Amino acid sequence: MSILVTGGAGYIGSHTCLELLMSGREVVVIDNLCNSSEKSLARVEELAGKPLKFYRGDLRDRALVQTIFRENDIECVIHFAGLKAVGESVSMPWSYYDNNLNATLVLTDVMAEAGMKKLIFSSSATVYSAGSPMPLKETAPTGGCTNPYGWTKFMTEQILSDLCRADPEWSVCLLRYFNPIGAHESGRIGEDPRGIPNNLMPYITQTAIGRREKLSVFGSDYRTHDGTGVRDYIHVVDLARGHVAALEYTCGRTGCEAFNLGTGTGYSVLDMVHAFRKATGVEIPYVLAPRRPGDVDECYSDPSKSREVLGWTAEKSLEDMCRDAWNWQKRNPMGYGE
Repeated sequence: MSILVTGGAGYIGSHTCLELLMSGREVVVIDNLCNSSEKSLARVEELAGKPLKFYRGDLRDRALVQTIFRENDIECVIHFAGLKAVGESVSMPWSYYDNNLNATLVLTDVMAEAGMKKLIFSSSATVYSAGSPMPLKETAPTGGCTNPYGWTKFMTEQILSDLCRADPEWSVCLLRYFNPIGAHESGRIGEDPRGIPNNLMPYITQTAIGRREKLSVFGSDYRTHDGTGVRDYIHVVDLARGHVAALEYTCGRTGCEAFNLGTGTGYSVLDMVHAFRKATGVEIPYVLAPRRPGDVDECYSDPSKSREVLGWTAEKSLEDMCRDAWNWQKRNPMGYGE
């Protein structure tokens, strides 16, 4: 039996595919490559020493999704596919709602048609209501999102929760990510955003390698210890391993359950700049810039539920995150495009 990974060629998806293959699973991927490269999957196969099966296409293509289920014995779906930039979602809300919600609706409809109702959803800490006390527990209020990206995650969680309430055969795991950074220690797979990065670490590493002149720090007047936004950064390999732990849980039960995947520690943007310099010896020039729409002061997790229920905890340090991200960028100055 196979695990279907939607958006599996992307940053988190490719690392998860590798962990799945290393754990002995068979992997099937669907990805439209709108913000990823098929080269990542070739490198996953190289690192794992075994193949996966790839379908290039859009998850909203019902006929293609039906073909995948007809041609493969799917045990569970890990659903990453979706547009994911907070700032971009504010300027392109229709595209985010169309892509992220319709992809989920087509996927779950075809899953039900095939009689396979086990799904792990790539959710986000953005589903939590602004103003919730830190650290965030899974019981914190959700909704009241500050950007369309967050709303698509919230709405998808609602869709999946309603499915589970209406049909007790469904088993859904909602994994609320905090801020994945870093790369596989080999330097063969990592984060390679198209165009100007929307996330902090690839902007830092692209500045360090000379692709960017300087880092723009968006917002210096937040209510934090140094005025810059505070986030919970987690190594992408730890995050990927969280999916393997969630797979065991999801396949052995029914119902809908949410879990935070984070470290439980918050670091500011300037903390990250200083940590990168300490881990790599590379100085990052930066300028303070206005806030981005939709950003919040601070956001970090309480991951105790994942530790207690899934048996998962983040193991890699902030130094590991910075060192591995820099190793990836040095080995691949232009990402997968080189």
